[in-house]
Amino acid sequence: MKISLATTFFSKINVSVILLFTLLGNQSLCQNVDNYSIRRVVIDAGHGGKDPGTVGRISLEKDITLKIALKLGTYIENSFPDIKVIYTRKEDKFVHLDERSKIANDAGADLFISIHCNATEKNSPYGTETYVMGLHRSNDNLDVAMRENAVITYEDDYSSRYEGYDPKSSESFIIFSMLQNAHLDQSLSLASLIQNDFRERANRKDRGVRQAGFLVLWKTSMPSVLVEVGYLSHPKEELYLNSTEGQEHLASSIYRAFKEYKRSVDEKNAIAAKNNFNHSIHNSVEQNPVQLSSQWDSKQSELNSIVFKVQVLVSSKKLELNPNQFKDLKNVEEIQSNGLFKYCVGSMKSYNDILAYCQEVKKLYPDAFVIALKGGSQIPIDTAIKELSKQ
Repeated sequence: MKISLATTFFSKINVSVILLFTLLGNQSLCQNVDNYSIRRVVIDAGHGGKDPGTVGRISLEKDITLKIALKLGTYIENSFPDIKVIYTRKEDKFVHLDERSKIANDAGADLFISIHCNATEKNSPYGTETYVMGLHRSNDNLDVAMRENAVITYEDDYSSRYEGYDPKSSESFIIFSMLQNAHLDQSLSLASLIQNDFRERANRKDRGVRQAGFLVLWKTSMPSVLVEVGYLSHPKEELYLNSTEGQEHLASSIYRAFKEYKRSVDEKNAIAAKNNFNHSIHNSVEQNPVQLSSQWDSKQSELNSIVFKVQVLVSSKKLELNPNQFKDLKNVEEIQSNGLFKYCVGSMKSYNDILAYCQEVKKLYPDAFVIALKGGSQIPIDTAIKELSKQ
């Protein structure tokens, strides 16, 4: 099934999706806004042991990811001795995908960074891209996720370990990726910072921030990203990835992004403390509510309303809200969050309608995706669907 069938698939399982969340129960994905800070970071070197990962002409993915992961951890430990760095592996050994997220959850980690190398059948693509958990926005994203997730076939009991997940089924990807809307805003923020530093400081080709369904991110209960640091299928980039200089550049870029992300979290905590900001979130997995710069705060009657929108772009700089900036899209709205500016179109109460609209928007913005808002604050898609079903 091609990913373009997602809209048809969703329209058939609208009620089933709600039942799915009810049956599986809420994962322990919520963190108190007031208590969120960066104290423990898990660094995950992709693959290892009997799983080589991508195989280049002169190297294996598992070796490169381990070297970059250890360098990144050292940078963090040296600069922030009060932060505990936890590794899913520090040597060449095989670690189950679900064990990697369990390590992070058991440690009560505040951040999860998974490092991988990319590959394609063609040797022309190159550059970096950073993924967060979500629905696949293009066939390329789906291919990457399916390749990385195929690791579970090394595990004899993978069908039971991953709740019937089939690494060859597109429908499996669509269903399970809906289960992890946790901390999407924070994950996107860190991913954007990583890609910005890759581009501006390490001089790497920026292939963007993307969403796809990675099993290693599925059950993490904290902001999580998967970083594809380059293509082993590209001869020149493979040499760079194998060089000490290249590994240091990439590790330091991720470190600088981490440092900036931590600074933004600390800054928000300071502002919250100053204003005596103290409240709890029970069913929401968003740690930093996003404030719309539109008419949301103008009417008290709309405070509890839920709508779906399509996010088309995120930028570190404020953009003019005119069609020329957005490929002739009209009525673009701006959302500010974590120092970033997010731009959305559409406003619908029906999830099926917004999915259909999103497919049209994706003709202009292939990586566009649906978000849910309640009273001007972003909430998880599943929470929105369940609340609307009760109305």
